[in-house]
Amino acid sequence: MKARYPAGNTQQKWLMPIDKRSAYHHAGQAAAIYLSNKQKQLPAVHFQIVIEHKDSVSSACHARDAKPQRVVSVEGGRLIQSLPLLKAEALDGLSNSAQKEYRLAFEADIVNILAGPLAEAKYCALRENQVFNPNLVYLGALKFYGGRAGLSVINEYLEGVYSQREVRDHKLVELFLAAYSFVNNQLNLQAITALAVHILDQHHKHVIDCNDVIALLEASHLALA
Repeated sequence: MKARYPAGNTQQKWLMPIDKRSAYHHAGQAAAIYLSNKQKQLPAVHFQIVIEHKDSVSSACHARDAKPQRVVSVEGGRLIQSLPLLKAEALDGLSNSAQKEYRLAFEADIVNILAGPLAEAKYCALRENQVFNPNLVYLGALKFYGGRAGLSVINEYLEGVYSQREVRDHKLVELFLAAYSFVNNQLNLQAITALAVHILDQHHKHVIDCNDVIALLEASHLALA
């Protein structure tokens, strides 16, 4: 259902809705940030889901045809806040416990990024009654599910920690399978679905607060536990 602008807005009358693929993508990422990190007993990290109104212009010569659409994104949620990361050589100067903590944090961030396109792919597989497994939805295929930018960030993460290409490739496959297992878990998928539906229902809200997301995810888990 299309949502209306407030009556006083004379610029545009209709908003194009967020599509279900995008809703599942960002719900998967947000669910992983909270649930996956919690399962690993990692520190809580703040995040929020932001819904923005942007113009979609069908033609540069027909600006009057611009239609406002709602776009969604996940802000925050990283255990490692900024790139570039420490270089591989710099890790050698840290204690064993500090190295372990650092690696757990960056690996969790990668899994959470991968959970987004994988959740979108899972939704598409269910919608089209297709098989969902890591052989069909492989790493390279994630670019078809909004994963291109995420994969670029992930490569920066890996290059900052592992100097050898073979080690990076092995670690990426390991983390991809971890993200796949998270998304394919029935309890987690139920929580992702509940959050995706909630995102789609937000016609006028601009921000879904971290606490609201957590409450919804927890309630969904409890309902199936």
